[in-house]
Amino acid sequence: MSLENLTDWIGRTRTMQDFAAPFPVLALAATFDEEDPEPKMGDPLPPLWHWLYFLDAARQSRIGTDGHAERGDFLPPIPLPRRMWAGSRLVFDGEPLRLGETIQRVSEIVSVEPKSGASGSMVFVTVRHTVSGPRGRSFSEEQDIVYREAAKPGEKARDPKPAPADPTWARKLVPDPVMLFRFSALTFNGHRIHYDHPYVTGTEGYPGLIVHGPLLGMLQIELARRSNPGKGVASFEFRALSPAFGGLPLAVGARAETDGSVTTWVATNNGGLAQQGKVKFR
Repeated sequence: MSLENLTDWIGRTRTMQDFAAPFPVLALAATFDEEDPEPKMGDPLPPLWHWLYFLDAARQSRIGTDGHAERGDFLPPIPLPRRMWAGSRLVFDGEPLRLGETIQRVSEIVSVEPKSGASGSMVFVTVRHTVSGPRGRSFSEEQDIVYREAAKPGEKARDPKPAPADPTWARKLVPDPVMLFRFSALTFNGHRIHYDHPYVTGTEGYPGLIVHGPLLGMLQIELARRSNPGKGVASFEFRALSPAFGGLPLAVGARAETDGSVTTWVATNNGGLAQQGKVKFR
C-alpha cells in the first residue's frame, strides 16, 4: 500500500442529517437493562447516545466480506482485513441535543498513519465529527479506527494488563449474543465479528464473538454519569486495550479522582483490562 495514496483521503469530509427519534433511546435503555422513564420529545440525549443516529446505510451490494461497507468512499481503501474501533475523545462544549430535533454531523478525516507492531502492519485512521442541533454546535468527537493484518496461523493474543481493583462504583454483566445482536441492530453495525461465530473464529482468528468497543465505552460513561446525578459531562475519552468476548462476565468500574474526574474501565472475566477511559464533569 502507498502512504502517499492513503494520505489523499486526509481532509475528506461528509455531512449527514438525522432526526433524533425517541424509540432508539428506549430500545438502548432496554438493551442496557435500565428502568428509565419512557423517552419523550424534548428530552436531552445522553452523552454518546448520538451513536444511535447518523447510521451508514450502505447498499447490500456494497458490503465487504467483513460486513462493513466497502472502503474507498469516505474511508480510505486500506487493504488490511481486520478493523476495530480503537478509541474516541469527546468534548461536550455546547447545548445538548434533544429528542425530536433535526441534528447534523460533519465528519472529516484528519489523519491516516501506518504503523508496525508485534502483530504486523497496522493503519490508524482518525475521523473528527462535529455534531450540531438547532442551537448550534453541541460537541465534537475524534474517533480512531485501526486496520490490521489477517491473523497468522497459531497467533495468540498477548496477555492484557491487569484492570484496576479499586472502583468507587461498579457494575457486573454478561454481554451475551442477544445483547451484542441488539446493539449491532440499533447502531446498524454489520461487522460480523459481533454476531457471526464461524466468521470471527475461522476467518479473523478470535476465540469468540467480540463485544463492540462503543458498547464498552457507553457502559463506562453510563456508570460514571448515573453515579454522579446532576453533573453535566464536559468530556469523555476511552481507549481499547484488548478484546472482550461475548458470553463471558465483564466488570465495569469507575473511580472518583481527587480532581473531580472519574477514571473508568472494563475488566474481562480473568481480570484483564479491556478498555480504559476518563470522564470530566462541568
